Amino acid sequence: MKETAFITLTNGFKDKLFRLAKRLLVSNEEAEDATQEILLKLWRNKTKITEYKNVEAFAMTMTKNYCFDKLKSKQASNLKIVHNNYQDENTSLQRDIEAKDSMSWVGKIMDTLPEQQRLIVQLRDIEQYDNSEIAKMLNMKETAVRVALSRGRKIIREQLIKKHNYGVV
Repeated sequence: MKETAFITLTNGFKDKLFRLAKRLLVSNEEAEDATQEILLKLWRNKTKITEYKNVEAFAMTMTKNYCFDKLKSKQASNLKIVHNNYQDENTSLQRDIEAKDSMSWVGKIMDTLPEQQRLIVQLRDIEQYDNSEIAKMLNMKETAVRVALSRGRKIIREQLIKKHNYGVV
């Protein structure tokens, strides 16, 4: 694979790699390091990449595994999984505060989800992957992905409704 073709290929999804790493590792610096490390690994093995049909899915799987390894390592004792990717502009101050509060609660609720559901909701609803792509990335059946996604969304929805109705979760 030529260098320009590789650069063009990875430019299409490097932001997705960063967002996934940011979601899993929290810290911008850690996510940038993870993204750079994955891109470096892809660069070193660019000749072998041609055997993969979906390089983007392969890179996302690499990122997920790298981040999990990082979280499991001893140096990651201060890292945890959270969500704060939401930005909304051109809204009133009150709506902006409400939206940020809701996103904060979604992040807190997502923290309570089982790891698999949390990852599937992240990949489907935030990264916009199809169920079939997620199934390949996670080595699951597509029906299992749909079930986990449905259960995760249901928990998030119920907890948000409970929070909005009563002010506490």
